[in-house]
Amino acid sequence: MYEDYNDQYEPYDGYGPPDVHTESYDRYRHVPDAVKKFLPYFRSCINEGMIFEIQNLYENTFPKISEQLFEKQSWPEEADIAHLVENDTVFLILYKELYYRHIYARMQGPNLEQRFGSFYNYCDLFNYILKPEEPVQLELPDQWLWELIDEFVYQFQSFSQYRANLSNKTDEEIEYLNTHDKIWDILCVLNVLHYLVDKSKIKSQLEVYASGGDPDSVAGAFGKLSLYKMLGYFALIGLLRLHSLLGDYYQAIKVLENVEIYKKSAYSHVPGCQISTAYYVGFAYMMMRRYADAIRTFSGILLYIQRTKQLFTTRSYQNDQINKQTEQMYDLLAICLVLHPQCIDESLQQALRERNYHEKMYKMQYGDLVEFESCFLFACPKFLSSTAPTPDSKREDFTRNAIKHQAQVFMDEVVQQKMLPTIRSYLKLYTTLPLSKLATFMCSSSRPDENWDLDKEVASLTIHLLCFKHKMKNIVWTKGASGLDGKFQSGSELDFYIDHDMIHIADTKVAHRYGDFFIRKILKFEELNRKLHLIKI
Repeated sequence: MYEDYNDQYEPYDGYGPPDVHTESYDRYRHVPDAVKKFLPYFRSCINEGMIFEIQNLYENTFPKISEQLFEKQSWPEEADIAHLVENDTVFLILYKELYYRHIYARMQGPNLEQRFGSFYNYCDLFNYILKPEEPVQLELPDQWLWELIDEFVYQFQSFSQYRANLSNKTDEEIEYLNTHDKIWDILCVLNVLHYLVDKSKIKSQLEVYASGGDPDSVAGAFGKLSLYKMLGYFALIGLLRLHSLLGDYYQAIKVLENVEIYKKSAYSHVPGCQISTAYYVGFAYMMMRRYADAIRTFSGILLYIQRTKQLFTTRSYQNDQINKQTEQMYDLLAICLVLHPQCIDESLQQALRERNYHEKMYKMQYGDLVEFESCFLFACPKFLSSTAPTPDSKREDFTRNAIKHQAQVFMDEVVQQKMLPTIRSYLKLYTTLPLSKLATFMCSSSRPDENWDLDKEVASLTIHLLCFKHKMKNIVWTKGASGLDGKFQSGSELDFYIDHDMIHIADTKVAHRYGDFFIRKILKFEELNRKLHLIKI
């Protein structure tokens, strides 16, 4: 087996470009021995469909060679290694996918030629998979298929940001980009993802799967194969991410209408895919003001990460991305809990305390808009504009325009709710409270030395109380519904109504049923004692 030779090569201590004074040199001599052994075996496993061995080579051996031999440089180019794999076209396409991905992950940044080269290689790969009238006989691990789609969307995102920065480009570069405007075009990326979804018939499969039927009955010749089925599913998540980056949150959730977001299934077993899905779904819910659904989404995936955190300790750019998204989701969870307070799992409360989020949440509760914006800018996706700058645009960096726009949309919502935490804190202390008295409390806490008109303050307070009622009512997902559906209900822990000049407050929080909790724990310990007794016998 290949594992036996994984440790046989020594760490490579440097090979560089050939002597510039030598015109004719053998490129083969400049490819490390480990690569000479690895690539032919890798190709053989792919051609023979040895899926478990491919997974081992992809997840363990390739990263290990990358770390030891190519930490700050690229893998050998296609021309250098083509003879090692007998110019196998399909394998060379897969190799180049890994080659360009390594450049994006480990080097300072791809140049324009590499960005274009990666795009053309993805075109070759998807044409090979999607163009034939019969399914291609290619098997790849689900982890690779997920990271292939995820990287495809990431590289589009990276190119869009590169394209939007005109401040560091010459006129020749800008003209070249404008004449090649179909490279990494958004319509091309959307077309590929939708084609993968349609070819695999994954939506029909998910619909049948959710109802307990056999997905293969509607899969067709392509969708029955793991390659197409999983590429179709991951393409849905790619569309979720892409629509979120463009700020179309309704469509982002819409593409997952047949995906059971809150239930683990046979389609969602890749950890990176699960985490990315939860991040973008939760963020879309937050921006749609569905805070209860956002909190449930973030809480569920963060609890999952807590249980499986040992999976993400090894150093790789995929795990680095997962760990970053985890930190971002804690910030988003903190924002949602401030805007829509509710109980969450005690272990998440502890995690928030350990990460010192309570100070951030305290500032946000008291209307610190700077803290809100800071948390949002750290945790939000790197938004994109759907169109590139025009040829006659100023030589400026337009990269952050989309982020600024989305941040402003979010901050407008926060400003509307700025007074609600203070109102909530006063209402919790009373069962009845005159409007004039609450207005006095509010004014004394915000403008202690300012002369004020009571009637005007009461009128303003009435508006804030109506805002409280409005903002605390949201569509909340219910079991069996699609991601966009749910019931319109209040998520506030207290309710109130105004009768003439008096506010009547009712605490709607259901008291904890401690008796049931202790009974469950007693029964659990009795079961454990019984098992221990049987073991001793």
